[in-house]
Amino acid sequence: MNSSSAPATLRGPSTGLWIVLLIIAFAAVVLPTVAVVLAPRPAASPVLAEIARPKRVVPAAELPEVEPVRLAALSTDDARAFNAAIPFSTAPNPAARPLVLDAGAEDFGRAVDCLAAATWYEAGDDPVGQRAVAQVVLNRMRHPAFPKSVCGVVFQGQERRTGCQFTFTCDGAMRRTPSPAAWGRAQTIARQALTGAVFAKVGHSTHYHTDWVVPYWSSSLDKVAEVNTHLFFRWTGWWGTPPAFRRGYAGAEPVVAKLAALSPFHGGGEVALAAAVDPAAMLDPATIPESAVPKPVAAGGDSFHVALDKALGADAFAALAIRTCGERAYCKFLGWTDRTKVPAVGAALTPSQIEAMSFSYLRDKEQGFGKALWNCGEFKRPSPIQCMRRTPIAAAVAPAPTATPVGPDGLSGVRRKPGPSPTPAASPVTS
Repeated sequence: MNSSSAPATLRGPSTGLWIVLLIIAFAAVVLPTVAVVLAPRPAASPVLAEIARPKRVVPAAELPEVEPVRLAALSTDDARAFNAAIPFSTAPNPAARPLVLDAGAEDFGRAVDCLAAATWYEAGDDPVGQRAVAQVVLNRMRHPAFPKSVCGVVFQGQERRTGCQFTFTCDGAMRRTPSPAAWGRAQTIARQALTGAVFAKVGHSTHYHTDWVVPYWSSSLDKVAEVNTHLFFRWTGWWGTPPAFRRGYAGAEPVVAKLAALSPFHGGGEVALAAAVDPAAMLDPATIPESAVPKPVAAGGDSFHVALDKALGADAFAALAIRTCGERAYCKFLGWTDRTKVPAVGAALTPSQIEAMSFSYLRDKEQGFGKALWNCGEFKRPSPIQCMRRTPIAAAVAPAPTATPVGPDGLSGVRRKPGPSPTPAASPVTS
């Protein structure tokens, strides 16, 4: 007998199984989300937490601290992103007042070369960047928190590898030297800044750095300007306003041995003084014949009263004085173009003779001093710092100057604050 079985009925998973599958799916999606939400947040980057400082307004009665130059350990991209996130200050950004350095020829020469070095090593051979750097140096010199001389500001902390304020002074960058043409351009910008030129855009900035690094002080100051890749900052509150920049110039510049290869003013040599008079009209003292050298006022003395020949030219007076003084450690050279005013041998100077004096030169090697001055009513000079002060008239014949007190490092009144970071032609940071 043939028989056949009916096919079995096909049924899906039971209701209970569906519920289990749904729970598993829900857990697979929801639990990770809950875990992320409820998990403890990772600590913020210690570097970012430390550099994102709130601004601190230092009271006017408290001198702000010059912080060491310490850079955050950030990549170039992260540093640029951090710097871009710091907004520019919306407060007024007035230009600094013009500065005309009141210094003798030799001190002025030292100041020019210190400032030229800062502009070239910090900004490279870029005139706009150089003017911005020069303005920051002069702003610092006028601010009570910094040294009172141009060289003191530029080379502050240079004796410590991690203590300099301008990194080129302690990171080995000065082993490179600019070409003569580039150095001349930097000197020109420095002279302009020291005789009244102002770079208005940076206002009263005292700090700057390149946009690819972040110093720890960066976010605590007011960001006021951007010049090429450099960002410029001033202190917040009263210390960043024009009245804070009230301090006067020290009146003398220290000799900086590190500049000896670039600057005769920092390496010795009195031909440098003739060069300071007007580099384009320099006359080598050695070219002046022995027959033109006057005799001292007294035999074996170190004072000379000289009738000057106008035909020689005002720029040659300094060279004549240097040639006349020879190897004397101390020498006083006084000259008149009006022969009737030259004092008789052994006679004291009268007020009218002092007033009529055309040129004076005083040297004191023991004090590292050498100064040439002209009567600017008689001779036009390129800078007022080369002019005799008509009052008090005794200044032209003053005795040897008293040495300026200096510290063990040879810099007068320089307070030290640290700071590192290398770059050869355009230094990334200063403090």
